[in-house]
Amino acid sequence: MKKHITPAQAADLIPDGAIVSVSSSSGLGCPDLMLKAIGDRFDATGHPKNITTLHPIAAGDMSGIKGVDHIAKKGLLKRIIGGSYPSGPSSAEPPLIWQMVTGDEIPAYNIPSGIMFDMHREAAAKRPGVLTKIGLDTFVDPARQGCAMNASAAAEPVVKRVTFEGEDWLYFPSIIPQVTIIRATTADERGNLSYEQEGAYLGGLDQALAARNNGGIIIAQVKRITKEGSLKPHDVRVPGMLVDYVVVDPDQKQTTQTAYDPAISGEVFHPLDSFEVPEFNIQKVIARRVAQELEAGSCVNLGFGISANVPRILLEEGLHGAVTWVIEQGAVGGVPLLDFAFGCASNADAYMPSPYQFTYFQGAGFDASLLSFLE
Repeated sequence: MKKHITPAQAADLIPDGAIVSVSSSSGLGCPDLMLKAIGDRFDATGHPKNITTLHPIAAGDMSGIKGVDHIAKKGLLKRIIGGSYPSGPSSAEPPLIWQMVTGDEIPAYNIPSGIMFDMHREAAAKRPGVLTKIGLDTFVDPARQGCAMNASAAAEPVVKRVTFEGEDWLYFPSIIPQVTIIRATTADERGNLSYEQEGAYLGGLDQALAARNNGGIIIAQVKRITKEGSLKPHDVRVPGMLVDYVVVDPDQKQTTQTAYDPAISGEVFHPLDSFEVPEFNIQKVIARRVAQELEAGSCVNLGFGISANVPRILLEEGLHGAVTWVIEQGAVGGVPLLDFAFGCASNADAYMPSPYQFTYFQGAGFDASLLSFLE
């Protein structure tokens, strides 16, 4: 069976009312051309309509990669469930998806990313859902907002608080996608996927399994197609048996505003003196103070914002490598990147699939976590 089709042909395969799972992390790994094709089809035909989209990590960044904004159209989206949402440049008006969410045009939910990956895995194994203590007594808990981002979502709960073996747990029922859209670098003629130019593997394998095991279809966007048998088996991250269709975007960016940097995908290492260190300002003062709390040999979970400057402090002080940084997209070690390139790391030690990185986080395997907040 020929798997290579056009983006328009792939968009035609999505039925009205479908649940569609999308693998992405802001601009990293975003199947942007495929999402654009879905939006274009709706503009031309009014279909697909009333779809639900699942985004374990945000799709798009509004800084060159629109992602979910391609499909943020009334009548196209019925509801959206995301582990995060694109924020966009601070000087611009809110992304279209945020306008729909805050305008209560569609039910919108914010479920922790790791739980969303777990929900896919449970759906793939045909188990009923996820029991977890992650999110108890936070906005995730139905005793508070229950992940609901607006009034429409509050009327349709996605999480319950239950008692199991005498303890309180949060229960997230599995959600089964009819369509999964993932992205890779290369597909061979049989649909085997390799990620050699990607900055992370993300959760495409788990999302593909959730659709495949429940009779759905999997569409992969790639940069290129190669001959059957030319990919080394150990390099294949999603086997062709899980891929129904392949769409080619020869111009897909590696990540936000980055056409291609081989250090992001671990193909080369940049010299350490090539990385810029932050200029002296209040953010740097905060980052320096945080750095004083870290112990050599620690493994530290790193969040977006000021936190991302802390690795540059250690770099400036000649202490690079004293701490191993881990970020949710999957990079382990190296030098995490800044601003809208966050989620990628240059010179990484390894890349974990996001679902397993989140398993590590949920089990508190790391030594410290650095998070940034606005007050």
